[in-house]
Amino acid sequence: MVRSMSSFAGTELEVKSELLRAQLLRLGRVLVAYSGGVDSAYLAWAAHQALGDKMLAIIADSPSLARTQLADAIAFAREQSIPLEVIATAEFGRPEYVRNDGQRCFFCKDELFNLMEELRVAQSFDAIAYGVNLDDQGDFRPGQKAARAHHVAAPLLDAGLTKGEIRALARSAGLRIWDKPASACLSSRIEYGRPVTREALEAVEKGEDALRELGFRQCRVRHHGEIVRIEIAREDLERALDAAMAAEFTRIFKGLGFKFVTLDLEGFRSGSMNALLPAEELVRRAG
Repeated sequence: MVRSMSSFAGTELEVKSELLRAQLLRLGRVLVAYSGGVDSAYLAWAAHQALGDKMLAIIADSPSLARTQLADAIAFAREQSIPLEVIATAEFGRPEYVRNDGQRCFFCKDELFNLMEELRVAQSFDAIAYGVNLDDQGDFRPGQKAARAHHVAAPLLDAGLTKGEIRALARSAGLRIWDKPASACLSSRIEYGRPVTREALEAVEKGEDALRELGFRQCRVRHHGEIVRIEIAREDLERALDAAMAAEFTRIFKGLGFKFVTLDLEGFRSGSMNALLPAEELVRRAG
């Protein structure tokens, strides 16, 4: 739950906001890795406020990015006059990515940052930045290892901003994305060890689109082969457990090729697939 701006220590948040601006100015001409999520959208907006045309947001047009998310990200950049370039990434050409082990996210981000580095050099930018925040440090995110390997700047993290503070700043700035639900890439919905395929991503994307059409704003479609595991925000579970709604879920997901349709009674939680990883794999996040 996001607290209102007034519930944060105003002066502390103002200090962090100014620190973020100083960090961005220090970077010079900067490319911002942009996905349209709250963190990267606020970072792109803040960079544009601080740097004007000395920044450029870069979004990857990948099969793992839902079409609705891509369209919304482009629309937000247009609304805020944020310079944006769409690039095509080729992580599907990397066997390390497709095999979908616990390091999949590393290879995805490695692909993105390789392309952004080429663009940085070609267009004479000084730095690359991405939207990791303070709260992300307690989660399993191999993509951060790729960012460190490529020397990608983390202005939100360096300013000490948490997810809630970023949402509060975005709300204060009048940005419509301030309460946008978190949405990791579609590949994160596929159980580890099951190869990432375009067909699986399409089933996940169509399933989540259908759930949103039913009014479930915060949801995940977890792909376990013949089994789909649907996660719905806990406050919406009662409606999801209705017999008629259960029948609708069955119709939708069997139509997408799943043989068994399940509803996760723990409700939505980010990164639930990580519970399937062995402990030694999780320890590697510190590497």
